[in-house]
Amino acid sequence: MIRVIGTAMGVILALGSANGIEPELTHDWPRIFGPSGDSTLPAQPFQLPGATDDWPVAWSLDLGESYAGPSIVGNKLIVYHRLADDEILECIDVETRASIWRHQSPTQYLDQYGYNNGPRATPVIADDVVYALGAEGKLHSLDLKDGRLRWTVWLNRDFRVSQDFFGVAGSPLVLDDQIVLNVGGKGASAVGLDPQSGKAMWSLGDDGPSYATPVSATIHGRRIAFVFTKGGLLAVDMGEQKLLWNIPFRSKLYESVNASTPIVVGDTVFVSATYGTGSLCLRIKPDGQYEELWRSTRAMDSHFSNLIHVDGTLYGFAGRHESDCELRAIDLKTGKILWSVSSLLGRGSMIKVGDHFFLWGERGHLLFRQLRPEAPPELPENPRTAKSLLSYPCWTPPALAGGRLYLRNERKLIAIDLRVPR
Repeated sequence: MIRVIGTAMGVILALGSANGIEPELTHDWPRIFGPSGDSTLPAQPFQLPGATDDWPVAWSLDLGESYAGPSIVGNKLIVYHRLADDEILECIDVETRASIWRHQSPTQYLDQYGYNNGPRATPVIADDVVYALGAEGKLHSLDLKDGRLRWTVWLNRDFRVSQDFFGVAGSPLVLDDQIVLNVGGKGASAVGLDPQSGKAMWSLGDDGPSYATPVSATIHGRRIAFVFTKGGLLAVDMGEQKLLWNIPFRSKLYESVNASTPIVVGDTVFVSATYGTGSLCLRIKPDGQYEELWRSTRAMDSHFSNLIHVDGTLYGFAGRHESDCELRAIDLKTGKILWSVSSLLGRGSMIKVGDHFFLWGERGHLLFRQLRPEAPPELPENPRTAKSLLSYPCWTPPALAGGRLYLRNERKLIAIDLRVPR
């Protein structure tokens, strides 16, 4: 449901408001893909611009090299970037843009394929602690309040992981009692660390590293972590800290990656990759094992874009290259393609708020649309004719907190102010 309120400056939308309950702003975005890790937020009021290309940029911040997204709790925004030979973890006040604290760590990372040399993994904020993973595999734990360093572990060195194609990119999965990472060493595809000390609690599997973030869910009373490695999908029983299974799922091409984070819906797990790989959908059984529901090379081959599930339908950007990318909806149970349209946003990313989606394109274009399984949304013939908010490449997923939409490219962060004036 969408309720139009109206204003002389634009349109105010109360997204999904129902039953007389007025939606409220969601204030935190503590990790990649938001507070619940699925790129969705509850309904909240927004003021949208009257013109589709007139997004209100409240402020911008020039940064060093990075693909890491921002994380926000309260008025504190964490950005991770590289200046010269240091990875910089910085806490910014979202109201004043003043630096609250700054942590520097030396780095010698050099991208072998000519992309930027900054950090890739979005930091995580949990229980007033920041966890930040650099491109060389150094994981730092710092106090959110003042930036005091609690500990650092160098995972790639400790587990003898050689540099993969694009450096370390998957964000940590921080749980109450452990931190789960896709490290990718021999005997250490997945690793669990103690949040208090950074010491390894367990390590499992022999696959190399990928660029996807681990996810976890409690299924049939069993808490399971799903780690999409370089070689396939791995499941870990978090209570018993044991490997449940490991399914090979990878392209036959050597120069290929697994980079799209798995989706868990109830007892169903979905994973996707490009390079001719496609999709795999599983159902987890009560004993923790799995049955394969379907697999397809066509249904949804997401490169590094996030996927969003809504009532049995999976929405996402499919395709390896910008030129062949499509915005697509598929039936999660069967893999049937419900609709597919040339995205013109390239390998985009999304946030769902209420029953609408922010669609963020890799050349800095932003759209706001309702996505339904029955038919594709109306899209501009070429959104690139609209004003670009940031220059290419915009591969970092957006963040939304306190009525501000945060977008970034390799060297700049901007804040779009969607708050309704009081």
